[in-house]
Amino acid sequence: MTRTMGILGGKWKPLIIWGIGQRRIRFGQLAAHMPLISRKVLAEQLKELEEAGLILREAFNEVPPRVDYSLTENGLRLLPILQSLCAWTSSCEAAATTASTSCPG
Repeated sequence: MTRTMGILGGKWKPLIIWGIGQRRIRFGQLAAHMPLISRKVLAEQLKELEEAGLILREAFNEVPPRVDYSLTENGLRLLPILQSLCAWTSSCEAAATTASTSCPG
């Protein structure tokens, strides 16, 4: 678990992986999709995810410069896990709502 959290830990990495999903996306598009993260932190997190082998960064020799990001096979394997976490959260929230409305008192 320690190694896993070292790779995926932090506030933004799972959201970045989810934001990229099964497509190729440019930095600006990803930044617009995640307005609460600063561009500096997004760039740092993308670099760490690339170093971990979860995303692929492809730079094109164009003017203006263009960089696309996509998930590697290992990154794609995380998508169903993240989906399961979303489902788990929804079920926990539903259970908490039911428990609070059905409690006597």
